[in-house]
Amino acid sequence: MKKAATAKNSATKDTDGASPSKLIDGRIKELGDWRGEMLGRIRGLIREADPDVVEEWKWRGVPVWEHDGIICTGETYKAVVKMTFARGAALEDPAGLFNASLDGNLRRAIDLREGETINEKALKALIRAAVELNGSKAKKPGKKRTV
Repeated sequence: MKKAATAKNSATKDTDGASPSKLIDGRIKELGDWRGEMLGRIRGLIREADPDVVEEWKWRGVPVWEHDGIICTGETYKAVVKMTFARGAALEDPAGLFNASLDGNLRRAIDLREGETINEKALKALIRAAVELNGSKAKKPGKKRTV
């Protein structure tokens, strides 16, 4: 499997000069409630599942975890913390974690609500499967162009 091209804490800087990892730290702290705790727990599980994960900060404030492409995002709303898997529709989900965005052709999401527990083993397996799927995409040679 191809390693991520950038360091674990991406060198990409936000306009304030803060690294994506620092911005994610700030989001977790700023939430200061169950959503911050949940986002922090999810982040920890992603890092356990893929120690080579790259953290990014995109779309004006969305934590994103990548390895050979986007694995998932960590969006926070009033009533849920949403993990959206970029290529979730192509992943096996034997534990039935996906419970949102089920109609799309590409993405799938997991909405986590206050007081819910995470099936950590199943989530880490899903993250590893997403990394493997991204790696298989990255290895495919591009179409040769004739001029």
